[in-house]
Amino acid sequence: MPPNPPHRRVFAVLGVALAAVSFAAIFIRWADAPGVVVALYRMLVAAAVMAPLTLRGLRRTPFTRAGARTTLLAGVMLALHFATWITSLTYTTVAASVSLAATAPLWVALLAWAFQRRPPSALTLLGALIAVAGAAVIGYADAGAASGSAASGGAVSGGAVSGGAAGGRPLLGDGLALTGAAAAGAYLLLGRHAQAHGLGLQAYAGSAYAVAALVLAPLPLVLGAPYLGYPSATYLAVIALALVPQLVGHTGINYAAKHLDTTLVASALLLEPIGAGLLALLLFREQPAPLTVVGAAVLLLGVAVTSRAQAQRRPQAPEARAAGR
Repeated sequence: MPPNPPHRRVFAVLGVALAAVSFAAIFIRWADAPGVVVALYRMLVAAAVMAPLTLRGLRRTPFTRAGARTTLLAGVMLALHFATWITSLTYTTVAASVSLAATAPLWVALLAWAFQRRPPSALTLLGALIAVAGAAVIGYADAGAASGSAASGGAVSGGAVSGGAAGGRPLLGDGLALTGAAAAGAYLLLGRHAQAHGLGLQAYAGSAYAVAALVLAPLPLVLGAPYLGYPSATYLAVIALALVPQLVGHTGINYAAKHLDTTLVASALLLEPIGAGLLALLLFREQPAPLTVVGAAVLLLGVAVTSRAQAQRRPQAPEARAAGR
């Protein structure tokens, strides 16, 4: 067995990974294309890059009937996650969208309670209440922003974000981000189930990416969004989205999760919304309302409490964080 790497190296890898995933929302804004198109191309690129590892993983751990069914459903949830969260950035700020999407651990606990009859601990419920309070503050702030935009005639219709600016329907964006978080929570639960029944991580993740791409493929046609004809900057941004947050970011997070305490890694991941918000401020001059910042801080505190409670109840080795942004 190879020796454990020095902690300094692991923390350095985790820092690079956090910076990489913080750029996800930025690349989406730069892509300046409908959310379902960006989501489709992101999954296509990720599935193609992962294909050799996926095939190797499937040779080592082939599908069982239960594993195939679980992975198929997980791919559907992953497609829903990316389609809704990426689209949310058309309508609301990066800070609000990424903070609400970070509630995936909370949804994992709630879905496990609903479908697996695993009641949450008192600490988990406390974290959920704190997170709900933070989300309510964000919603209140965004409702005020939407009212002000409508009063001044500044509301915009749907479509891609132009020039890296958020749209004028923040409550819709908040709802889409929360839907994406719930789908991510379902994806993570299904991933645990598939891997607990013998499917390897590479086989599971790559197959789920491919299923997500297939599910997303008809959506641009259904919604009237063109598949092609975008400027070259759009394709470059989508490729960067698949390579940097997906491969560099999540590979680094998986590496750190293998060598560090689960709670520490989960807590570090809560820095992602802060990093994404700061990048949006620097690159797009997108300044969230003060109440949005307060709500995001409260929400992330609730997610931190929930993540800690889950880590205490589930001491086995952590699974990969393959969803995320």
